[in-house]
Amino acid sequence: MDFIRTAVAVVLLAVLSQAAVVTENGLPIQWDSAPSELSQLPTVDGVIQVKPWDYLQRMALYKLLINSTDPYMSSMGPGDKESPLWSLPMQLGWKLRSGRLTDPTPDSSSTCGLESSEPVCISPQSWYACMNYYLSVLPFLAAVHTGVVGKGGVQLHIQAPADGAQDYCSSYTDCSTKHPDAMTKWESFFQSLQHISQSDEADVSKKDKILGLLWAAEEASLQTASLACSERLKLYSSPEVKFAQGWLSSAAYVAAAHFHADIERSEKLMAPLPSRVLQESDKPPHIADLSAEENHALYIFGWMHSVNQLLSGSLVNLWRSAMCSPQAREKGQGLLHDLILDPKFPGFSLMGILTEMTTSC
Repeated sequence: MDFIRTAVAVVLLAVLSQAAVVTENGLPIQWDSAPSELSQLPTVDGVIQVKPWDYLQRMALYKLLINSTDPYMSSMGPGDKESPLWSLPMQLGWKLRSGRLTDPTPDSSSTCGLESSEPVCISPQSWYACMNYYLSVLPFLAAVHTGVVGKGGVQLHIQAPADGAQDYCSSYTDCSTKHPDAMTKWESFFQSLQHISQSDEADVSKKDKILGLLWAAEEASLQTASLACSERLKLYSSPEVKFAQGWLSSAAYVAAAHFHADIERSEKLMAPLPSRVLQESDKPPHIADLSAEENHALYIFGWMHSVNQLLSGSLVNLWRSAMCSPQAREKGQGLLHDLILDPKFPGFSLMGILTEMTTSC
């Protein structure tokens, strides 16, 4: 057993020492290998069997969502890479490449979650995998229920993991009963897409409305997931926990700005995310084997989370107040870009900028 654990540790270190990326040939990791049709998923007695612990099957949920909603996304811009849903499969790919879909349990001998596993599986013990479940399975079930995915009458069964099944819902009825707020918001998003896209409003107005509904649903999923997955977070090192908390809290800023998370914008903001799981000995922003950009991103995520806690939530509230119009939200997206990507941006000036923006609302 000690030999197996040592071998697994060596494999993990070899994988995690490589710099993680968020795209592969301009698309999410292993995107081309994922099924693109419902008919390509396993079926038993006419019921589609979805195994979200298979990486390619979970990625397939995103492919089906993006392909099915693309006809309603023309206000986002030309081409097939403008959908604001792209950030979701890109984050799943980053989690795989950075080793965050593995089992964080101390002394675990599981290789599940490694990109080298065959087939690539996802560990149900991973906090990141648990969080992503609520951003993949829930919207997929809502999309099928509203008829956006499939032609109606589609029967689905979501396979529960062998361990921790109680933390995951497994059908539309089950998820709607356990997580009504998140499911209602996802249904509202999908139901509104066609109506908004066919309205006579200007594209800029359509875009802002669609992004607002999408981010409301994503925030609801994250809030639901943070409660359901909380025990798993305790398995990580304190630096990784701090990063995870900062990463999670950053969603409030991104959502309020109605961030247009197409492939290009998402890739820019996700590129400096840490390329491996942080260890107890890591002290950001001075981690030698991470890039300057990764160290800066770790610092900013931690700084924004800490400042907001010190101010009892005032920073997030001020940010939300400042994002009062499409123009203000556009400026907010620029601020996020500068905060995360520009080490020279004076973060201490953020409160002043937001206060000035709020007075203009």
